[in-house]
Amino acid sequence: MKPVVRFAPSPTGHIHLGNARPALMNWMYALKTGGQFILRFDDTDLERSKKEYADAIEVDLAWLGIKPHRLERQSERKEAHDAARDKLIEMGRLYPCYETADELDRRRKRARALGRPPIYDRAALELTDEDKAKFEAEGRKPHWRFKLEGKEVVFNDLVRGEQKVHTDTMSDPVLIREDGSYLYTLPSVVDDIDMGVTHIIRGEDHVTNTGAQIELFEALGATSPTFGHHNLLTDATGEGFSKRKGSLSITSLREQGYESIAVALIAILTGTSQPVAPHESLEVLAETFDVSMVSRNSARFDPAELDAFNARIVHQLSYDDVKARLSDAGIEDAEALWNAVHENLAKVGEIAQWNELVKGPVSPVIADEDREFIDTAREKLPQEPWDQETWGAWTNELKQETGRKGKQLFMPLRQALTGQSHGPELKTLLPLLGRTACLDRLS
Repeated sequence: MKPVVRFAPSPTGHIHLGNARPALMNWMYALKTGGQFILRFDDTDLERSKKEYADAIEVDLAWLGIKPHRLERQSERKEAHDAARDKLIEMGRLYPCYETADELDRRRKRARALGRPPIYDRAALELTDEDKAKFEAEGRKPHWRFKLEGKEVVFNDLVRGEQKVHTDTMSDPVLIREDGSYLYTLPSVVDDIDMGVTHIIRGEDHVTNTGAQIELFEALGATSPTFGHHNLLTDATGEGFSKRKGSLSITSLREQGYESIAVALIAILTGTSQPVAPHESLEVLAETFDVSMVSRNSARFDPAELDAFNARIVHQLSYDDVKARLSDAGIEDAEALWNAVHENLAKVGEIAQWNELVKGPVSPVIADEDREFIDTAREKLPQEPWDQETWGAWTNELKQETGRKGKQLFMPLRQALTGQSHGPELKTLLPLLGRTACLDRLS
């Protein structure tokens, strides 16, 4: 039986780097094992879930290189969730509670004051039918809790090894809200069972939830999947990524011109024992990647690292790799330009400024003390045709004529020809500019 993994985002906003990490790790696992990857939208919150966010998540995953084998929506599976609810109620494992949020808060504070753990005391299990009827008459609606067995749950984590969770130290989790809507846990477990999910790879913030979820799998007559809990990707300040805090979204990274493979590799490999290095594709990475490589330490995202890594990848791209993208941007027949400038680009899109520089117009930068030198340079400018030897021949003649050398020789020419003090080698750029443009700029 081949593995089945899933990524189950809530379509309540754009996914960010922190979300991309489990999505990509699950995709790596599916690629390596020949398994199946399910994209399942946790869209049971009908008020906050939006189609435009679901559509954007699909686009973002595709851009990262993830191609789901199946697409599911939890909102379409309410009958299955309701059936599981009824089964648990009949078993006595799901029970109604009528406490208000304020009452529960006061109980927790009282428990802490007495030195006891602030877990739910199961007072609702002592309610009689008359008690429940009285609460109902007051207009109270129950929330429903799953009754834990209060045992030691042991599971072998793909990342963290053997884990033990003692459910007797936990409150019975709420599975159903007062309005009858489901929280995350019940629909997730029911769908994992029905969809044959065999492996769940997710963030380490879910470790403590796993004990209760394993008990829920067992209560519904299913074998629990294998779990793997990776370290969380944090931002540069050490804070966790969050849609509500407006964390860096995958959509924004794409719009800023980053390479998808750079973003994907940073999201996967940061905080692992495998170095962040260019790979041809996710399929190639999957051959060597294993979730056991994930460190137990935090994985901090550094924007400067992404910038540097993206530049490394751009420098390795051939013209054929970018030809279609340049054409879409209105830059045609640009092989010579790409070969001349790509090692100076941090992002592919930056070639547009060099395209404008070559085609002009450009405002030359000529210092007063360099005016005489530039005039001499104009007089000595070779006749065409030009090639990559032209720059050397021209500057050697100027060196002999003026006595200038090094920065005194090259920088005034660069600033006059490009208006900038940095950029690609002029021996490759000069033939693209052409003699007419150079004469104009040296004037």
